[in-house]
Amino acid sequence: MSRILHLSDLHFGRDRPELERPLLEAVNELDPTLVVISGDFTQRARLGQFERARRFLGKISQPTLSVPGNHDTPLDNIFVRALRPWSRYKAAIDEDLEPTYSDDTMTVAGVNTVNRFSWQRGRISRRRVDRVCRVFEGAGKRSRVVVLHHPLQHGPHVEKRLMRGARDALKQMQNCGAQIVLSGHLHNTVVAPFRAAPGLLFVQAGTGLSSRLRGEPNTFNLLDLGRNSVDICAYGSKGGRFRPAEGASYVRGEGGWLKR
Repeated sequence: MSRILHLSDLHFGRDRPELERPLLEAVNELDPTLVVISGDFTQRARLGQFERARRFLGKISQPTLSVPGNHDTPLDNIFVRALRPWSRYKAAIDEDLEPTYSDDTMTVAGVNTVNRFSWQRGRISRRRVDRVCRVFEGAGKRSRVVVLHHPLQHGPHVEKRLMRGARDALKQMQNCGAQIVLSGHLHNTVVAPFRAAPGLLFVQAGTGLSSRLRGEPNTFNLLDLGRNSVDICAYGSKGGRFRPAEGASYVRGEGGWLKR
């Protein structure tokens, strides 16, 4: 069994500093196989904000896999945004914008969904999804997990536009054997099979540290992956600590993911 701890939307620069230490303590105590961070490390992609993010990552004992979010390219420096949009992210977080991870039980593929020419709305091309499918070709019986910042599905009350290419990507990923998609962006926790692709499980993390809360506390997700099952628990901040809150278990059958 593998364990993934899923963080998102840390937003250094508009964060709650008093929660940084409790969050790190929770991460290291839970001792996941892999820590996944699905974007928005910073609020405005400034050098000082990336430095804080770099130091935060350096305090995590376990392997990490990260992808950028739309806040990780400079909004207020048009020159850098147009010509060197990833220079600060690469220097502080990871040279690879679409990293992969694989062990005996799971294969994880990161996808960069940021559109530097559109501040909020992401995009995902067929070429990027083809790459994910190639990563999964040799996965065998391993769990297959995709990580991206922008979600592939919105709920009825989400006002932001869905990422460009999301619907086609969802179908393509299901067809090539992806099983779980981890994302962030909206600062809300969601766990459910995708409406248009029940063979894929939609796991969206809330914000780990941001002060911009949307109806729930600062939170992260913990996933324990079995052969064809997953147990998911959301950990929320309460009383200066991160504690387990809501949980759900799913099994994967011929008809897709079913709650048990």
